[in-house]
Amino acid sequence: MHVTCRFVYSRVMPVTKRRLNVTLDVAYAAKLAKLAQRTHVNEGTLARSLLSQALDEADPDPRHAAALLDGLPGAFDRAQQGLEDAKAGRTISLDDL
Repeated sequence: MHVTCRFVYSRVMPVTKRRLNVTLDVAYAAKLAKLAQRTHVNEGTLARSLLSQALDEADPDPRHAAALLDGLPGAFDRAQQGLEDAKAGRTISLDDL
């Protein structure tokens, strides 16, 4: 089991760089792998580039954040499930991770 130590990362990693783990569904993972293979680029490098480009193009205006989130397939249902899980006690404290 791996545990992230906030004290180590906050001192070692510069403020300008943050690590983010993203899980893709099977279809997107396959598409990323295919693109990476065609371009002869590592999947992680390609994913980082694509995410950076998407973030650069995203409208930072908070009025548009709701529309952006509403555009995520299944986001509302997952949020509702998260609330139900929290109410039922099916959660893990961040301190326990």
